[in-house]
Order: sequence, then structure tokens, then C-alpha cells
Amino acid sequence: MNADDFPTPDVPIETIAPDELKGRIDAGENITLLDARMQSEYEEWHIDGENVTSINAPYFEFLDDDIDQDVLAQIPDNREVTVLCAKGGASEYVAGELAERGYDVNHLEDGMNGWASIYEAVEVTDYDGAGTLLQYQRPSSGCLGYLVYDDGEAAIVDPLRAFTDRYLEDADDLGVDLKYAIDTHVHADHISGVRALDERGVEGVIPEAAVDRGVTYADEVTQAADGDTFAVGDATIETVFTPGHTTGMTSYLIDDSLLATGDGLFIESVARPDLEEGDDGAPDAARMLYESLQERVLTLPDDTLVGGAHFSDAAVPADDGTYTAPVGDLVEQMDALTMDEDDFVDLILSDMPPRPANYEDIIATNLGQNAVDDDEAFTLELGPNNCAASQESLAGD
Repeated sequence: MNADDFPTPDVPIETIAPDELKGRIDAGENITLLDARMQSEYEEWHIDGENVTSINAPYFEFLDDDIDQDVLAQIPDNREVTVLCAKGGASEYVAGELAERGYDVNHLEDGMNGWASIYEAVEVTDYDGAGTLLQYQRPSSGCLGYLVYDDGEAAIVDPLRAFTDRYLEDADDLGVDLKYAIDTHVHADHISGVRALDERGVEGVIPEAAVDRGVTYADEVTQAADGDTFAVGDATIETVFTPGHTTGMTSYLIDDSLLATGDGLFIESVARPDLEEGDDGAPDAARMLYESLQERVLTLPDDTLVGGAHFSDAAVPADDGTYTAPVGDLVEQMDALTMDEDDFVDLILSDMPPRPANYEDIIATNLGQNAVDDDEAFTLELGPNNCAASQESLAGD
């Protein structure tokens, strides 16, 4: 049975929009969720948080009129419960079955697909370069991007294809011309928006060092070499080659204030080194990452902000709500950044999380070797990013 096959409940069921649910979670409300997806889907990714109680009871448990009492016993009857599924059909049905039995329920509009559509822009208030810097945050997958704008011009670093229109609309609202769309590397967890924006008149930029991986559209966009700069009003974006996560991994120093590190360094972890060359190539990539961190990143002034392309549940946002932190703070907090090379490599390889879902198809799509439509692209990137090494093994005491 698919979402379109579920009958409409006999009782009216209130819906809650994804943005509203996110706002209530952020405000610290105690939220109870009943996730009606299959257990495997739930275990791969679900909505979580310190103030979130999440229960997994697949929709098929509610198809019979006589619902198992053990299933119902999991569901609190003394507070509101939000039911969710993949797209919203099953959750409305399940909520209806529960409402008929006296439960206080609503259901999440568009399900986890709706949750994946949340995309928030937060100003990086500690940025002290020219103009203004925003961090885009996608809570469903932890993806981060950066929009810097000044004197009528703007650039976006690590854009997502799913939000192409959003970037252009935001630029219009800000009264600026979106001049550049810049990728840090060939992403393995989401579909890049660089080509989609380039087709809409924005100058697409990819790392020159990534081209040899088989990028099919390299001649159609600008290739950024180490040391190249891009002007955005009075702000300057400098290309900083930082291989390790991938051979073409490149960071961008935004007006000497924030280093957009892509998947090289996060505020709670460092990159995993196995997504390009697999397990066999991971040790060499880890050594490459160590050199990049020690020679290109940690040599920056201590107050230089670091902003990765992702955040995880282990990440603690700064006071301004962004997932950024000064280089000096990361050195103090992350043991991996003060180890010698051999210990660093051993640690990185010792506890690798599962690879991102569909990562091979996503990489092929970002290389231009695999063509997918917008719906297919959105589906491919659902789920957690898993582009970092294990946070638990890397964090300091």
C-alpha cells in the first residue's frame, strides 16, 4: 500500500507544517512524535532532539480494526502526539485511527519530505569581513551553505540543487545580484546546485583539482585553482586547496574572516577519508587530510571562523545560532587537531560511520555522469549526510 492508497480518516485530522514543528522544537517544547515509517527507514534517519520523544510504530500495525494493544501501549494518551511518515498519506490515516480511539493527535504535513524542505538562513554575527554573511541550514540532513553579499553582489558556497529558486529569491529580496555559485568539492550526500544556478545566469565555480575525477561539465563553468580570488563587492573569496576528504577538496576564505571548509573540518569533527577511493585509499587520504589541516587551516589566525558544509547532532551552535567556531577554539576542543600524524590516521580510520545513502549515485550525478530530474535528485539525498568521521572518537574530554 502506498501513500495514495490510504483512505481519508472519518474524523478531521489537524496538520502541522514542518516549519511550525521545527519552531516548537527549537523553542524547547516537549514534542512527542509517532513515526509510522518502516523500522529500517526510521533507523536510517528520523527527527530527534533533547526535547523530542520519538516512537516508531510502522503504519501496517494500524491497518486492522483490532490494533494490537502492545502497539497502543507505546503511545501516550495524556499529551499531543504528532504522527509522521514519508510523504503524509500514511500518517494521516494512522492519526485518524488513533483519534477515533481518543488520542490527541495531528500529523506532519508532507511527512519527512516536508521536513527535508526546511531551509533556514541565519546571519553569522561574528563575521567581520566586508558585507554580510548568512549560513543556510538544512536540519533534515545537516547540510550547510554560505551566502556573502556586499555592495549589490553576492556569492553562494555549497548550494543545493533543491533550493535553486530559494537562492535567487533571497538575492532579489536582498537587492543583490547573485554573481557566483561555488562548490568546495564533489559532494557525496546531496546534489549540488552549481550547475542549476549556472544555467540561470550565475557563474558556476568548481575546484580545478576536482576535474580529474571525471567532471563532464568542467569546460562550462569556472575552475578555481589554489590562490584564485573572487570579488563580491568589497569582499574577497580566496581559494584554499585542502585535499583529504577528497583529492579535490577545496576551502574558501571569505574576506579573511570565515573559512568555508566544505567537508574537510567541521565544528565537531573532521572529514572521513574513504568516500572517493574506498577503504584501500582511506589511509593515504587521511594523511593528506592531516597535512591540509596542519598546514592550510590551523595556521590561520585563531579568531578565523570555521564553517563546514555539514553539522551533526553532536554539534553545538554558536551564540548566533550558526554552526561556526574560531580555529583556536577547535584546536582546544578537538583532540584530533593536536595529534601527530600516525595517531591522527589511526583514530580517523578506527570508527567510520556508515557511508551516506545513495552516495555513489549522488557522486555520479554531481560529476555530470548521471542525469536525474528534480524529484529523483530530492529523493536521492534524503537522509543523514554521514560525511564526517565519528564525532565520539574525535572530541576532546
